[in-house]
Amino acid sequence: MRVFSKFTMICNCCFLVWVVLRYMEVHKNSQGQEGQVIPLSWLESTLVTLGLVAIIINVLFLLICLIFASLKVKFKVPAWMIIFSVIVFCCQVYFHFFLK
Repeated sequence: MRVFSKFTMICNCCFLVWVVLRYMEVHKNSQGQEGQVIPLSWLESTLVTLGLVAIIINVLFLLICLIFASLKVKFKVPAWMIIFSVIVFCCQVYFHFFLK
């Protein structure tokens, strides 16, 4: 569970970076400039891929935490990590389903 929670944190952080990069791309294109925000295209594509998959990973993580909590199974995941995942999940739902 600890490895999965760390992977979830990485994906959530990539989602936040992806949102910032997307905003920068849209803002840059509105000013008439061309090109990528990050000159390393492989890094940007990795961040975008992990950022888009983050909602699925986050749902799985939160469901597993909910199941473990309902069964009263002890798992070693810090509370701040679960709270951060819930907050990012709310942002992901808003961004993917309501903002577009």
